[in-house]
Amino acid sequence: MSTPTDFNDRMLSLGLARVAEQAAIASAEWVGRGDEKAADQAAVNAMREQLNLLDIKGVVVIGEGERDEAPMLYIGEEVGNGNGPGVDIALDPLEGTTLTAKDMPNALTVIAMGPRGSMLHAPDVYMDKLAVGPGYPEGVVSLDMSPSERVTALAKAKGCEERDITVCILERPRHEEMIAEVRATGAGIRLITDGDVAGVMHCAEPQVTGIDMYMGSGGAPEGVLAAAALKCMGGQIFGRLLFRNDDEKGRAAKAGISDLDKIYRRDDMVTDHVIFAATGVTNGSLVPGLKREVGWITTETILMRSKTGSVRRVIYRNPFQHST
Repeated sequence: MSTPTDFNDRMLSLGLARVAEQAAIASAEWVGRGDEKAADQAAVNAMREQLNLLDIKGVVVIGEGERDEAPMLYIGEEVGNGNGPGVDIALDPLEGTTLTAKDMPNALTVIAMGPRGSMLHAPDVYMDKLAVGPGYPEGVVSLDMSPSERVTALAKAKGCEERDITVCILERPRHEEMIAEVRATGAGIRLITDGDVAGVMHCAEPQVTGIDMYMGSGGAPEGVLAAAALKCMGGQIFGRLLFRNDDEKGRAAKAGISDLDKIYRRDDMVTDHVIFAATGVTNGSLVPGLKREVGWITTETILMRSKTGSVRRVIYRNPFQHST
């Protein structure tokens, strides 16, 4: 087992940025090409290759799926060169495969790393999520509130009217009632088609993104990744696992979860200091997408450390040749 002193987040952070960068560069050829699987596979291959160069004994706790579903970066896979601290890794090699295939905004490559045992082993089920940015009292909104109550509570805490609040929601049929209720308060909604890690991150920089709150259900693994981002950026996130059948409850049991109704806060999902990197693949509100010119490709990565609260933006211009 590692101790916090083993986890040198400062030295490992630039290595993590490189992992995210290389995954983005690998997916560059597939932006707008309509092939989600090829884009995702290219990012997976590159991310795994770069992770195995790092001086870590890493275990993927949030990955591409269970071992029988994903040949690479599966949950439980050991990565790194084995020299260095034991770490937990949460990743999404291409958050927004559809966004990439269609060249739509906010596709990212995303990875977080923390000391061993620091991240929730979230099963691959849905999670009801609620997030707000920094600067609000703890518990200003809760999952037990109705959508309209959340808008009213946040507006009161912000010192504004409900119509001045903007909520980010994943556009899905299951959210139609929630969307109608939020709009009835006068609040605005930014609907996103995919990419709810980016959706949650938007709450942390409302002055940049215009988003005050995120709500709705999406993948539980993405909830842990989003919690890692907010651990660095500030803000609150709440999550409650949702189960559609006994098979999904079995997945939770396999992950060591016994309380199926537990509401997880940010620091329940990520219990120790983490580092987080995300590279833009397509243009987004948080980070620009890849820029291609003849012979070159330029990426921008947001790199964050929860220990210091530091946010670094890394621009990387790299000679690039198309694969043959």
